[in-house]
Amino acid sequence: MTTASAAVQTSDNPGGPSANAAAARQVTKAYGAGETRVTALNAVDVDIQRGRFTAIMGPSGSGKSTLMHCLAGLDTVTDGRIWIGDTEITGLKDKQLTKLRRDKIGFIFQSFNLLPTLNALENITLPMDIAGRKPDQGWLDQVVDTVGLADRLKHRPTQLSGGQQQRVAVARALAARPEIIFGDEPTGNLDSRSGAEVLTFLRRSVDELSQTIVMVTHDPVAASYADRVLFLADGVIVDEMHAPTADSVLERMRRFDGKRTS
Repeated sequence: MTTASAAVQTSDNPGGPSANAAAARQVTKAYGAGETRVTALNAVDVDIQRGRFTAIMGPSGSGKSTLMHCLAGLDTVTDGRIWIGDTEITGLKDKQLTKLRRDKIGFIFQSFNLLPTLNALENITLPMDIAGRKPDQGWLDQVVDTVGLADRLKHRPTQLSGGQQQRVAVARALAARPEIIFGDEPTGNLDSRSGAEVLTFLRRSVDELSQTIVMVTHDPVAASYADRVLFLADGVIVDEMHAPTADSVLERMRRFDGKRTS
């Protein structure tokens, strides 16, 4: 097994214009104090390259969701530094962080979080409408075409399947042209066919729209759509895999589980 320091290639100075959409340096996240202190992340270093699809995996309690939440500015860190693009987000005030998340970050969650009174197109443009920004029509058309929703834009969520609703959520995340999109088990509530559809559209958004995606998942099949898989254990990145297949990821997870139980 590679060590955390060897597994993840990092540069000494991730700030400023670079190939990284996000970066973390010596990031620690702990809860509680004294005997009740729990360390969810332990001095993690990682670079998230632009235009790449990264999956984060690990057993329950490994810190994978915590890492994503810290990278996305949804949670604060106990120690260390995090950048989104050329902006260091650690230390930003709440108002600054809210603006950065709105302007530079997209989110896709298990629950679709669509408003039932709005049609698909209105749900897609809602964040920009709230921010008082007009969508780039050319980009919006390209996004809608990429996720295959052109003939569903006037439909409300109740008129769409689960897979179609999640595609609306994907399009909403893409529409504002963020620097990076974070997905927290984005296919967790979908059947295998709908999940494959959504993962295919995420893959296409990377290949055809040069989007950057970071996805937390427990599913080796979902991870196989990524360019790179990061494996976490006990708050540390313990391994990574490039050009993963479902079988190779499953075998890696089995070896990991075997060592934990031996």
